[in-house]
Amino acid sequence: MAFLRFSLLLLVFSFLSFSFSPAIYAGEIKVYTFDEFEYRLYQEDDNIYVVNFWATWCAPCVKEIPDFEKLNATYKDRGLKVLFVSLDFPGQLESRVVPFVERMNMQAEVVLLNDPRANRWIPRVSEKWTGSIPATLIYAKGFREFYEREFTFEELEEIIKPLL
Repeated sequence: MAFLRFSLLLLVFSFLSFSFSPAIYAGEIKVYTFDEFEYRLYQEDDNIYVVNFWATWCAPCVKEIPDFEKLNATYKDRGLKVLFVSLDFPGQLESRVVPFVERMNMQAEVVLLNDPRANRWIPRVSEKWTGSIPATLIYAKGFREFYEREFTFEELEEIIKPLL
């Protein structure tokens, strides 16, 4: 009987610790608040970072994903890191985002931003950002540009090549 109570207590504790952990995983997609995520916008090393804000319901976002994936595949061995930041509702992570990522065979890292205080964090990404998507931040040593628009592979490559 003591073992059963201990097991039940362990199960409840495990559930509670998972429920209240700041970053949650669904498959390979980590969920962040903006405060947890913000450091990803300011990494100082020799890599080139391409951070794309998107959502499954955004047609221009969906259209450009293959171009970002091609950029990732072409230049990841040369220090390029593509990060897709989903702005979908967190409640749709399992039902919509994970199946979408699998269906699109997305190979670059995907995270989900779970922070309803958009008016607080949008200007922290860029003062230029009105909040519309798709939106992309590209940065490297000595370079930082924010774009609130859709991209093609060729347009992305034109920005990236001089940074390599």
